[in-house]
Amino acid sequence: MLIRKTSGIRSSEITSQSIFNQRREFLKSGIYAFAGLAMPDLALALADKPGKLKPIANLHPSKYRVDAEVTDYKWITTYNNFTEFGHGKSTPAKTARKFKTRPWTVEVDGECEKPGKIDIEEILSSFTQEERIYRFRCVEAWSMVVPWVGFPLGDLLKQFKPTSKAKYVVFETLHDPKRMPNQRYDGLDWPYREGLRMDEAMHPLTILSTGLYGEILPNQNGAPLRLVVPWKYGFKSIKSIVKISFSEKQPPTTWNGKAPDEYGFFANVNPKVDHPRWSQAKHRVLGGGIFSGREKTRMFNGYADEVASLYRGMNLKNNF
Repeated sequence: MLIRKTSGIRSSEITSQSIFNQRREFLKSGIYAFAGLAMPDLALALADKPGKLKPIANLHPSKYRVDAEVTDYKWITTYNNFTEFGHGKSTPAKTARKFKTRPWTVEVDGECEKPGKIDIEEILSSFTQEERIYRFRCVEAWSMVVPWVGFPLGDLLKQFKPTSKAKYVVFETLHDPKRMPNQRYDGLDWPYREGLRMDEAMHPLTILSTGLYGEILPNQNGAPLRLVVPWKYGFKSIKSIVKISFSEKQPPTTWNGKAPDEYGFFANVNPKVDHPRWSQAKHRVLGGGIFSGREKTRMFNGYADEVASLYRGMNLKNNF
């Protein structure tokens, strides 16, 4: 894999954002469910950032890259589910503007040998050389392709040495109604909680994101640290994480507890299992225009080759 820092690039070499979105040369590797979206020199494309937030240094491409056009930065940062900042899709981009993400500490506890706390700056410095650009498709009733900057969740979890009793990993979002205004209301049981089975958490496709489009993560997208699990529906990818716990038992999670008939614990993308109020067989592509139509949803969001083995023998209609 070619690894190249983005510093020292002449301005004449920098690829424009529109070209970043449009070039579609495919990687030759057939290992992955999506053949990779590639550039003649990805590092050059990474150098062309929207210029709104602090750039992230030392990026290099991940091998996990979807074969679809990257969604425009405007859509990614203005069409968001972040209930702590409001229910409307456009609301978080407005109400999260003044949200302060420093100082920020993540506590890790539960079934592990080395519980403790880790500061966001320590996380960033520890994984700077490993941070990569991932092109993942995110799917709910709509979809977008996001150039996440992140690193495998498993790389962080290993530092705390989970024991043999650790069967699940549990996550919590910050609970601070003064900073997250929608937490003042009783719509959900705060703080927001999510969980993964241990093998799901350790899978290399499961990442912790610290940025997108080559810059630090915007507040409305889950700053400063969020989960991204690309073969699951978006609500599993919890934002603004402050606590990670190792558990022997399957944990209660926010939406599964609120509406268990609508939101299963696993939440794997499955076009054959409809939400009670709408079909999951197709989804709308954001930014595609009013005439772009709807696309067929793929099993495990197209990542079946990588993750289907995790669920071998399970009834995926009962365990949705």
